[in-house]
Amino acid sequence: MLGIYQQILERNARETDPFVSIHEANATLLNQVDSLQEKCVEYERDIASLQQQLDEGGGGAKNNSGAATAALKNETRLREKLEKLQEELNSKLTAHAEDQAEALKTAKDLSDMKDLNQAQESTITNLKKENDRKEKAIEHLTEQLNDAQARTKLAEQQYVGLKETIRSLQKENDDLKKENSTIESRLVQDKGKMSDEMNVLTEMVDSLKREVDMLRSLKKQEEKRKSGGWFGRSSTSDKDTKDKSKESDAEKNSRKFGMLGVIVPSGPKQVIHAHTAEATSVRYDSMGTDLLVTGGSDSLVKVWDVGTGGVRATLRGPSGHVILGCDMCGHLVAGAFSDKTCRVWNMRTERMIHHLVGHAQKVTCVRLFDNGQSVISGSADRSLKVWDIRAQTYRQNVTLRHSSTCNSIDAGSNGVDVVSGHHDGGLRFWDVRSGERTMDISGLHESSITSVQFNPADSTQVLTNGLDSCLKLVDIRTGAAIHTFRHQSFHTGQSWSAAALSSNGAYAAAGSSSTGTIFVWNTDDGELKAKLEQGHNAGVCGFAWGRGGASGQQVASIDRKGTLVLWA
Repeated sequence: MLGIYQQILERNARETDPFVSIHEANATLLNQVDSLQEKCVEYERDIASLQQQLDEGGGGAKNNSGAATAALKNETRLREKLEKLQEELNSKLTAHAEDQAEALKTAKDLSDMKDLNQAQESTITNLKKENDRKEKAIEHLTEQLNDAQARTKLAEQQYVGLKETIRSLQKENDDLKKENSTIESRLVQDKGKMSDEMNVLTEMVDSLKREVDMLRSLKKQEEKRKSGGWFGRSSTSDKDTKDKSKESDAEKNSRKFGMLGVIVPSGPKQVIHAHTAEATSVRYDSMGTDLLVTGGSDSLVKVWDVGTGGVRATLRGPSGHVILGCDMCGHLVAGAFSDKTCRVWNMRTERMIHHLVGHAQKVTCVRLFDNGQSVISGSADRSLKVWDIRAQTYRQNVTLRHSSTCNSIDAGSNGVDVVSGHHDGGLRFWDVRSGERTMDISGLHESSITSVQFNPADSTQVLTNGLDSCLKLVDIRTGAAIHTFRHQSFHTGQSWSAAALSSNGAYAAAGSSSTGTIFVWNTDDGELKAKLEQGHNAGVCGFAWGRGGASGQQVASIDRKGTLVLWA
């Protein structure tokens, strides 16, 4: 750019200098013409004066012929001189006219040069603007490079952390192997000792049985001698037996949550203050353990033991960024953040193992596939991304693009089918192997869809929740709603408000964003099964229904004040 500008300046200097001498010569000629015109005027005045003198001396000339002759010669000389001066004046005027023509030509050339110069200056201006744009582009690329370098540095740090974690795990594994070997050897020894002791005990039991049989026969003979004693004792024994039978029946009829499969919740079992700010999500471990995960606006993801109500792990995200969705599969926990990224942690070590970067806007939802090897995320940039997290370095497999912001996603049990609920009120179905959209159901809800879930008992059905404050159970084969669940007190207020199906698909449930009431509907007839008004003092935004682990606890909800309720 600077080279072009320098060439233009050199050309301007080269083509302007030749006209300087012409301009100076023209100025000199103009000065000479002005001087000659002044002389001509002076000579004309002299001629007029001599003519007057000649006229005044005309009478004396008749008497003096010599004077007349002299005057005539003088006049002739003056006329010749005047003619000569006139010729010089004409030649000067001709030269002046030629100089003026040359000056006009020079002026025209100069005007052309000025136009050319202006065009070149315009070109220089455009080139400067282009240069500024290029510099800005270079600055932008430099920023991207710095960002990429920072991410690379972060990845290196994560890699170093993972190496250290692997070393510690290997060390722990070696120690556990040694301890296991020691325990096995002890177990074999103890088993041998126990076998010997069992043989001795068996012999003792046989001996005692023989003695007991003998004592019983003696006792029966003794009781026969006593009158009435047998019947009284039998009566008492029958009464004790009946009491024990009643106690056993009462114990059988008493409710043990989770031992009888899916049971509709009737009241809060535990109320926990889970987050200091607004909560956004709650999910049970998809592996069916006694764990669930919650996320909120305090940038924390917490793993809870539903049997004890205690925190098992606290996972920290970027400060100041909201967690819009979370999920759990075994020891893996995933979180979707408003900083355009997803994070995956190892719950056991509480370490982040993957930082998934690639979305252009906030990530609104995330799901772990049941195999724990892949993650799918949805974003406000109108795309879904599938990530392979099997290796230490993650890899983006598929990007699924659509025309509306995705608020919720769910993955089928086959690890291939995915359903997404969108801001335009429609459902979209995807095949993550091919990256193709397999089906669209448009206009299912009158407003945004906030939650989607495949029916755990029937993969041809999907449960949705929408900002039009209703739940719908949809038949994928027909694209129509089988049932629509509504209630005048039920309201959906957030784009992440969740609904859930029971593990057998018999019930659909969700919490109201306005009152905090939990509603449970029967999916067979669409009728309201239960309405739970105790437990929450704020609107519910997250709801989950798990399979129930060892404790049998299955239903959980969380509200805008960060209160987690485990239902029984």
